[in-house]
Amino acid sequence: MSICVKRFGNQMKNLFLIRHAKSSWDERSLSDFDRPLNDRGHKSAPFMADLLFSKRMIPDYIFSSPANRALSTAKYFTQSFDIPDTDIVTDHDLYHASVTDLLAIVQSIPEEKKNVLLFGHNPGFTDLANYLTGEHIFNVPTSGIVHIEFDTLFWGKTGRNRGRLMAFYEPKNYKEQWK
Repeated sequence: MSICVKRFGNQMKNLFLIRHAKSSWDERSLSDFDRPLNDRGHKSAPFMADLLFSKRMIPDYIFSSPANRALSTAKYFTQSFDIPDTDIVTDHDLYHASVTDLLAIVQSIPEEKKNVLLFGHNPGFTDLANYLTGEHIFNVPTSGIVHIEFDTLFWGKTGRNRGRLMAFYEPKNYKEQWK
């Protein structure tokens, strides 16, 4: 499903859950935390970043798991938006976080931030998307983007079924374009 994003109201908060791109299992000696992106990840991540950029949404807060694959994915997005990598805020709590942990992170986003990119992992991201929207997304795939809009001024007021699913971008829908 892809829904075109047309507007961002004055009171709206926009959360983009972006799952890290496909990672490599080539070096078995690396820890899960340190796994890099594989070739497919290095192709899909910049494409999905450019896709989001084309929607004319400018992030004012970028928050990422510090795991190599998540942070590498986030850097492709900062490149597309011409934002310095140093603007990425990392938090170890995003690494394999539960819905409860992720909700606490979302609710603690500074109130002045309106458009937030959050980079992390499954199953937490799929579970959070469903929790916030009441939708039934089976899986947020690697490099997948879920756009959730909240009609509130306060991140602290986000919660169960309080968000509206605005878009769900799956890289497989664009595979011929990023191959």
